[in-house]
Amino acid sequence: MRATGTGRAAVRRRGLRHLPLLPVVLLVGGTLFDYSTDPHVTGEAFYTAAPMTAAALLSLRATVLAGLGACAADVALLAHFGLLGNSGGLSELASVVTVSALAVGVNRLMYYSNVRLQSARRVALAVQRAVLPEPPASIGPLRIAVRYQAAAKDAQIGGDLYGAQETPYGVRCLVGDVRGKGMDAIRAVDVAMGVFREAADEEPTLAGIAARVERALVRERELRSDTVRTEGFVTAVLVEIPHRGEELRLLNRGHPEPLLLHAGRVRAAEPSAPALPLGLAELCPGQDRTDSVLFPPGATLLLYTDGLTEARNRAGDFYDPVAGLTGQDFPGPDELLDTLLAEVTEHTGGRITDDLALLAVTRDSGHTERT
Repeated sequence: MRATGTGRAAVRRRGLRHLPLLPVVLLVGGTLFDYSTDPHVTGEAFYTAAPMTAAALLSLRATVLAGLGACAADVALLAHFGLLGNSGGLSELASVVTVSALAVGVNRLMYYSNVRLQSARRVALAVQRAVLPEPPASIGPLRIAVRYQAAAKDAQIGGDLYGAQETPYGVRCLVGDVRGKGMDAIRAVDVAMGVFREAADEEPTLAGIAARVERALVRERELRSDTVRTEGFVTAVLVEIPHRGEELRLLNRGHPEPLLLHAGRVRAAEPSAPALPLGLAELCPGQDRTDSVLFPPGATLLLYTDGLTEARNRAGDFYDPVAGLTGQDFPGPDELLDTLLAEVTEHTGGRITDDLALLAVTRDSGHTERT
């Protein structure tokens, strides 16, 4: 299945690489068609399509050249058949000239729209890097990789969040999913990540971190009178990987369970007891329970948001990461996440309907532990 997807991607890349030649093909094809058919059968459609295609694909200079080429070809063929002076020939030429001029205007509009889009992308990327900074690629024996894919086209950030940092208690990670979309979700991401980065260095337990994030989300929600009571909660998984030992600790607040990959096997690290998302603890106090899970050298921990497991194909089937990853070995977390994104894209046909955040941590084999 992956080979088929790779072959299709290669075909698409080759097609895109030759796409700029389309205006030339249209001009040559239109000229040959016009020359070889009855004088009253016109190639006007080809002559008008060429500059419009150039406007969408090429530069201003190429668009102007395509328009001039279309006008020249039409004049030459009309003169060849003796139709340049009659009303039908003049009307056809006027159409080609008009469309060529419009193509130049369309090209400029697309250029300035693209400039604005690129500017918006740069701003969005700056926001993402400020709110969700890239974690270090390695911390001691751990290698870390993250990926983020927003559902909104051309967006860089949405309602999912991730973080990983070294602390006095070990490496601590957070992956979560904010309820809702848009600026409200991004605001909640900013609040949750800001508190996590501070609390991860100060709190001796994962429960303490969760409590501080909880209070911050509730306070933010209460300050905004336009938000209903249940908005602003975050499903999340908190992870602590101590500097020594071969175990890690997990605290799951209503989030999809992490996956542990080792020697081709994949298993879910299910919480020992269900818990409500962060921001809703007042409905059921005292529910933070930390679980310990074996994390030996060579193993990889995969944290993800529900954009992964809720990714559906055309038949409505959800992607199953356990089935997709079982039996595969990955040199490191980057290769795992690249493969995972490729499989999800192939499964959905590129139709991403929800934000997707991925964080993978691999414990290297044979690394000397910190003393």
